[in-house]
Amino acid sequence: MSTPIRRQYLAIKRQYPDIIVFFRLGDFYETFDDDARLAASVLDITLTSREMGRGQRVPMAGIPCHAAESYIARLVAAGYKVAVCDQIGEPNGRQLVERRVTRVVTPGTVTDPAMLEASRNTYIAAALLEGERAGLAVADLSTGEFVTTEIVAERSEEAVAALQRELLRLAPAEIIRPPAVGDQPDLLGQAIPEGAYVTPTEPASWRFHSAEQALKEHFEVETLEGFGCAGKPLAVRAAGALLQYLTETQMGSLAQIVELSTYSLDRYMTLDAQTRRNLELTESSRGERRHSLIAVLDQTRTPMGARLLRRWVGQPLLDLEEIRERQRGVSALVRNALARARLRELLGQVADLERLINRVVTGAAGPRELASLGRSLATLPSIREALAPAPELAGLATLPECDDLVRLIDTALVDDPPAALGQAPAIRPGFSPELDGLRTASREAREWIAGLEQAERERTGIKSLKVGYNKVFGYYIEVSNANRALVPPHYQRKQTLVGAERYITPELKEYESRVLHAEERIAELEAEVYRRLLAEVAAAADRVRRIARQLAQLDTLASLAEVAVRRRYVCPEVDESTVIEIAGGRHPVVEAALDAGSFVPNDTLLDTEDQQIVILTGPNMAGKSTYLRQVALIVLLAQIGSFVPAERARIGLVDRIFTRIGAQDDIASGQSTFMVEMIETATILHHATRRSLVVLDEIGRGTSTYDGLAIARAVVEHLHNSSRLGCRTLFATHYHELTALERVLPRVRNYRVDVLEEGERVVFLHRVVPGGADKSYGIHVAQLAGLPRAVLRRAREILAELEAGNRSERRRRREAMERVPAAALQLTLFAPPHPVLEELKQLDIEALSPIEALTTLYELQRRLREDGS
Repeated sequence: MSTPIRRQYLAIKRQYPDIIVFFRLGDFYETFDDDARLAASVLDITLTSREMGRGQRVPMAGIPCHAAESYIARLVAAGYKVAVCDQIGEPNGRQLVERRVTRVVTPGTVTDPAMLEASRNTYIAAALLEGERAGLAVADLSTGEFVTTEIVAERSEEAVAALQRELLRLAPAEIIRPPAVGDQPDLLGQAIPEGAYVTPTEPASWRFHSAEQALKEHFEVETLEGFGCAGKPLAVRAAGALLQYLTETQMGSLAQIVELSTYSLDRYMTLDAQTRRNLELTESSRGERRHSLIAVLDQTRTPMGARLLRRWVGQPLLDLEEIRERQRGVSALVRNALARARLRELLGQVADLERLINRVVTGAAGPRELASLGRSLATLPSIREALAPAPELAGLATLPECDDLVRLIDTALVDDPPAALGQAPAIRPGFSPELDGLRTASREAREWIAGLEQAERERTGIKSLKVGYNKVFGYYIEVSNANRALVPPHYQRKQTLVGAERYITPELKEYESRVLHAEERIAELEAEVYRRLLAEVAAAADRVRRIARQLAQLDTLASLAEVAVRRRYVCPEVDESTVIEIAGGRHPVVEAALDAGSFVPNDTLLDTEDQQIVILTGPNMAGKSTYLRQVALIVLLAQIGSFVPAERARIGLVDRIFTRIGAQDDIASGQSTFMVEMIETATILHHATRRSLVVLDEIGRGTSTYDGLAIARAVVEHLHNSSRLGCRTLFATHYHELTALERVLPRVRNYRVDVLEEGERVVFLHRVVPGGADKSYGIHVAQLAGLPRAVLRRAREILAELEAGNRSERRRRREAMERVPAAALQLTLFAPPHPVLEELKQLDIEALSPIEALTTLYELQRRLREDGS
């Protein structure tokens, strides 16, 4: 037969079978059975056991309640969920204390500051996919952010790709989804990034009516039109499903979710996964933040500013006016150095208002956090004053008044309040007369007890008499056995020790009762007063959130301005043209890692009308990849409203940046480097537009020379000739034969990375200059890498032999490259109609993949040769 407490635990555990239950027993949270074994393993705590019924010894592992958050954080970080089961009734000794789960902590619902990263959001997302449409909703419980969007594509594959891109950008800590249906292909599963923490939820919560009703009830509205999601059923379903999941895990406590915003992906530049990875926007290729773009740009002084900057970097704008508005803000702070310095100094005194006010609203904020909120709001008048010289920032400088909140918090809290109630007095004397009265009564009673020892020594003549206290007997008077004869008759013996006796008196017990009752009542009343204080501050939450948003924008603009000044960035001209013109461009991350002034700047000109494609040649280590990335990063910086690392820049709006840089196997799916390269290239050719920027590095190198060369040329021709494309393109290659395209394709230009040869020594100048390279300098690079001299000497001998034998072959290949378009033209003008030409006319070239184009070309060439043509 199980004990009552065992039966109580099992009833609660049945409600949360797949979640670790922290079961409150006194000052500890205990785990039992498999939960205990798992907790002991993950948390490295002792696994014990306990008798919980006749013949029932149950495994258990416990942690102190005061340290619970750190242990919960470790379990959540390891991918587990934790249900916190608290005592909600007072033990009375006669019946089992009532317990229930007060919250469920999952990777996406963490709100404790110790478990959060200040500079980034901790998102939870809800995603669903049906045909060519996808719905996505995202929330951050710590900041109160709640947004949704609906993706509409022409094909389901495009919807999958768009949803995946957005999930990769957001990097949610947890994704909820509807369960997969039967044997149907799980397209939603394909959109969810590998390694994401996924929680399938009940199908009912994803139905439109259920989702819509949940949203209406939470926001207390009759229609969702005001939230911008009317007519977007999948956005509504995702948002409603997410809200229902959060309601379940937070036990209905979602006071911080006060609004829902609908956004459109069409407002932002599209950046796919490989582009984010190749450009190292938030982390380097090694997974480190320090060598990323965000590390260079982030000079923010507040956590909410850091989070906003991260969002800006992930979502470059497509609206010219929005871009220019940000530029005006950055420019104003660049020009006003004193205003910028003072603003940044003041922002450094501002805490994380977004998260603090939401902890106030949910009642979780401690006195020290509330005091931090008050000190932060007290800086607002100085911030307004600091921004006076920058009229361009007048809109952000009109911060709402919060003097009332500052006075309230300052009046209510002591100068140095404790982190949590009960650790020390938190409410300032004079704020609550009732509390002051209790404190006075308690202090007087303590003073009486403190003076009792001296008074009794004088009255009884017992010089060694002591007044003490312990938790068992309370206050007592202790007299040594040698003085027992002097003990007054009204002393009541309470405890006998080896060398002394302990006594009490009715008067001592009366004052003890006053002290203990006052302390208990003080704790209750202080908690009550503090709850009222939190409620009063929470009533102004909307005002504080508005301030937090404005300060985040100011902080982000000031950060971009500070970087611009420190690193000599300039304000780019952004317009509707299809020109990218950069004078003296620099790679922001590489430049920051080098000594000042050592980075070699380069110019760039891309124009869909005249210089659409740049064929870039040059040896490895000469800086081709750095140059490619720097152009893409300068474009991205321009469209987030930032200044750029250049002497001058004009950027025609780019709707999407595509990059194909570096060799990567996808071993998990069995795809080789070449297959990955072809898949990424195919994506570019299918989805680029005239406004896109395409950056390609070494296309075709993963296969044989002739195959690779043919594919590389076919890709360049397609980018140049397709009526749908014609996009600005940087194409780095080791196939020097491609330089011949400059003479046959009117919008192709050759550039090379300059090299200085001094005998057998090569100096990489890192300058991009017009013209094509005719050597790869691979042996020189091998020499720099430290290959043994014998290997280098033998490599030079082999190279000389190969060059002697292949010089004529390379000449023939180059001539063939130049001749193909001309030969085709000659056949068309002077030769009689040929079946091959008729087939060429009928070909839908834009529909052909690179491999199909190559195969078709080979077949047509073979037939021409067989006919003697």
